[in-house]
Amino acid sequence: MKAYAGLLAAVWDRSSVAEPSPFPLPSELELQALWFAGTFGRDFRDASGNTVRIVQFGEWNRSAGPDFLHAAVEIAGVLREGPIELDLRPSDWEAHGHGADPAFEDTVLHVVFVDGGPKSFTRTLGHRDVPRVTIPHDLLEEALQQPRSETAIAKPGRCVHPLAAMAPVAVAHLMREAAEHRAGRKAARFLRVADAHGRDAALYQAVAETLGYRANALAMRLLSQRMPLAALREDPEHTEALLFGAAGFLAPDLHEKAPPDTREHLRGLWETWWKARGQWESTHAIPWKAGGQRPANHPHRRVAALAAVVREWPKFRKLAMSRPLDADALVKLLSKLDDPFWAKRYTLASAATATPLALFGKAQATELLANHLFPLALHEGESFDHYLKLAAGARNEKVRRCAIRLFGSEDAASTWLKKAAHHQALLQIYRDFCLEDASDCADCPFPEQLGQWRP
Repeated sequence: MKAYAGLLAAVWDRSSVAEPSPFPLPSELELQALWFAGTFGRDFRDASGNTVRIVQFGEWNRSAGPDFLHAAVEIAGVLREGPIELDLRPSDWEAHGHGADPAFEDTVLHVVFVDGGPKSFTRTLGHRDVPRVTIPHDLLEEALQQPRSETAIAKPGRCVHPLAAMAPVAVAHLMREAAEHRAGRKAARFLRVADAHGRDAALYQAVAETLGYRANALAMRLLSQRMPLAALREDPEHTEALLFGAAGFLAPDLHEKAPPDTREHLRGLWETWWKARGQWESTHAIPWKAGGQRPANHPHRRVAALAAVVREWPKFRKLAMSRPLDADALVKLLSKLDDPFWAKRYTLASAATATPLALFGKAQATELLANHLFPLALHEGESFDHYLKLAAGARNEKVRRCAIRLFGSEDAASTWLKKAAHHQALLQIYRDFCLEDASDCADCPFPEQLGQWRP
């Protein structure tokens, strides 16, 4: 791991006015793909006449928030780093609520494709003006006349060739050190929470964050802080009601709006919660995000899964803290968690589904092991070879992006996409180098240093 730490130490004129389009525009998703591919070029002028150069297009964000993250844009000679948002027209900024959304506060550029219409301003929640670029009509027309194809979510970097030239054993050592480096950081974070609140509370918050997935990781951690494990363990019979109430999901009339077969259950939750709400209710709402994700990831189901884990806490804790870590037994326990109400429902008010639903899936269990439990176990003497036995879960977009950036394609990176530890390694290298570089790979020291890498 020292070698990887040493590697880290070494780091680090077209018109802005477009005519209204005489042809139908494609979807925003296709326009995003064209933009990310560089189809419209890099050089523009904003609405104030300043030169704008896209130094780095950033990461294509498929979740809530701005369309592209970690971009680098030079405006009037000043480099700015942050998100880029694409909309069809200027007025969409306000129409879509971006101006009132804290997630768009750091946006550095607003890109639109049709000008005209009512006068519009691109301002953030903090009343900061965001520079706006309108894609020129001729470039847009030319791009739309080209054959359409799906655009990759990332572009290969300069490190592709030096990595391909390295011996497999050297790449394996690099991946191991990167994974160990990431695990060390994660273990330190867990131990800081444990030092402040106790080991059980740290584990409980780790489970909550894992269940939050990407969109609701913060929201679930906030919930676990507002409704502490100790309080739930004192009243295990009412775990679900307390968690859903603290989450802000319960209301006096909820059962009246729900399907008939759920009303009794919801009435019971509310009757428990209203007695406890004076102690646990907060005036600051938790920022839940329910849109843009699969029904199985709805925050209601994630909170229900957390309640199920709490009800099995002694068994779960024993497995999570066992040394050596029995990953298979823990996945089996979590995969079998069940609840009569949630076995066939996505939300508190939804109708029953035709088939049963897993409350805590194998994918979430693998994420918990890779992001929290194995890092802690490694810190406490677990063998890295044991960690390497944990198979990777499904390739999420972040992992796929890292693979393409570092190895050129997912096929070329296939050797390093089979183990959870290697997924973690890819994410760490990408974070330490790709996300720290604002030159679109041109000035990143990683490719040159790979030539000097010695295991």
